[in-house]
Amino acid sequence: MSTQQASGAMPMKKSYRKFTWRNIKKDFRQNYMLTFMILPIVAFYIIFHYGPLYGLQIAFKDYRPSLGYWGSEWVGFKHFIDFFQSFYFVRLIRNTILISLYTLIFGFPAPIIFAILLNEIKVTGYKKIVQTLTYLPYFISTVVMCGMIRQFTRSDGVINDFIAMFGGQRVTMLQEPQYFRSIYVISGMWQQLGYNSIIYLAAISGIDQEMYEAATIDGAGRFQQAMSITIPSLAPTIIILFILRMGSLFSVGSDKIILLYNSSIYETSDVISTYVYRRGILDADYSFSSAVGLFNSIINFTLIMVTNKISSIVSETSLF
Repeated sequence: MSTQQASGAMPMKKSYRKFTWRNIKKDFRQNYMLTFMILPIVAFYIIFHYGPLYGLQIAFKDYRPSLGYWGSEWVGFKHFIDFFQSFYFVRLIRNTILISLYTLIFGFPAPIIFAILLNEIKVTGYKKIVQTLTYLPYFISTVVMCGMIRQFTRSDGVINDFIAMFGGQRVTMLQEPQYFRSIYVISGMWQQLGYNSIIYLAAISGIDQEMYEAATIDGAGRFQQAMSITIPSLAPTIIILFILRMGSLFSVGSDKIILLYNSSIYETSDVISTYVYRRGILDADYSFSSAVGLFNSIINFTLIMVTNKISSIVSETSLF
């Protein structure tokens, strides 16, 4: 018999306030300061995220700036079909998927491993030095970073100096298609390793230390503690970040690639975002580029929804 039944008390019911203008006004008077604080954020999303959705209609039109949105001719899915049948479709999809997968396979677990290893360092001074050195590359601008990469990968650059030291042949790497993906992924890992590990370090700091003490008493070594305590405790954080990462699988950043690539390596470096830039900005083909960008967004949305659903079934951890 439950406590409520034993005491004769009636079970409590949840009370919900009706959605009326009177209640809204009352809440506003009570929390007007919080409302004013959130207004800039709401305005930002309305202006820069929801407002531009109105322009998506040009993906289904033969848009002419002189005619405007409504005056331009409606062509339906013509631009989507042209993209699917174009010579560049297979190359763009292949390059986008490969670069994203390489970044996911090598770049996603790297901060997790780094955070776990960094947590095992007990010398505070040395730990701070390592953290600072790994955080610094993140604060270097993309333009400067790409300039450094170009200098390092030249035939007389630092990387080729090491290759020549061991008897290898010097080569201008950014002129050779087979090197681009490795350069892109490795440089991205170097730049974001320290910064991306912050959230994992924060999660590790929240783990109950008594669990480690109990494991030590039971004779578990530091590796066993990491495998049985640290990683399982990080699992929810890892899953959430993995779901978010899957949602941007097809969104390979165009800025870095544009600053690095050239026509001689389009074969392996040209991705959907750079193709949208060339067709939309350089060629002023706004409708076609909008159609390609919309296709890319739909794929990303589908991926994040599917990944989130699978995660909720398998691990009971999801975004919503």
